Amino acid sequence: MITFLDFYKRLTEESNPRKDKVLTFPIKPLVGVDTKETATLTLQVKGRQETENYIIYRAYIAQRINKRQGTVSTLTRAEVRGGGRKPWRQKGTGRARAGSNRSPLWRGGGVSFGPKPKLYSNKLNRKEWQLAVRSLIMLKEPIIKVINHDFSSLDIKTKVFINLFKDCNINFSQKITFIVPKIEESLFKATRNIKTVKLMRADTLNLTTILQSDHLFIMKDSLKIIEETYNG
Repeated sequence: MITFLDFYKRLTEESNPRKDKVLTFPIKPLVGVDTKETATLTLQVKGRQETENYIIYRAYIAQRINKRQGTVSTLTRAEVRGGGRKPWRQKGTGRARAGSNRSPLWRGGGVSFGPKPKLYSNKLNRKEWQLAVRSLIMLKEPIIKVINHDFSSLDIKTKVFINLFKDCNINFSQKITFIVPKIEESLFKATRNIKTVKLMRADTLNLTTILQSDHLFIMKDSLKIIEETYNG
């Protein structure tokens, strides 16, 4: 006998089939001659392209909102120091009546309806965030290059990355992002002199940074981490 839960699960699986998309990238050596080796990245695809684009938009907006500090604050007329004495008497001066020189109409007075500290937050479900990252990586497929190199065993120099960018015909004014399993000290020192280069760990990808990148370099060891972290 089929229970309602089994029926609902079968119905949702049929309406939203989950497929695997395999992305194949040629491996670009950091030092040495190009080889014909390739690397693959398997990502789960669910839904239509329009839906995935909307999820990317939602994740981008949520990340921007959660980044806001919300610490801006202004003083009302009651919070501004001073203003307790009436500037002049109510009648007989010919001037407009005034009860305090800290009125919002006065210079140095309080602010009417000004901003106050506020907590900005926009919740996004974990699976929605994973889908947004997967969809964005698939959209960025044409600009992704895979690198196979062990940064922990060799003290790499900035010149090596400059030569790499020249070989790939990359303009140094464009935004370049490296996705690595772990940010090694040698890698950090070699890339910190190039202003347009950013480093990201594979298990904590920043959607906004990927979205704004003109070129994406992914370490070969990071591909498995991306599959395990974002295929939810």
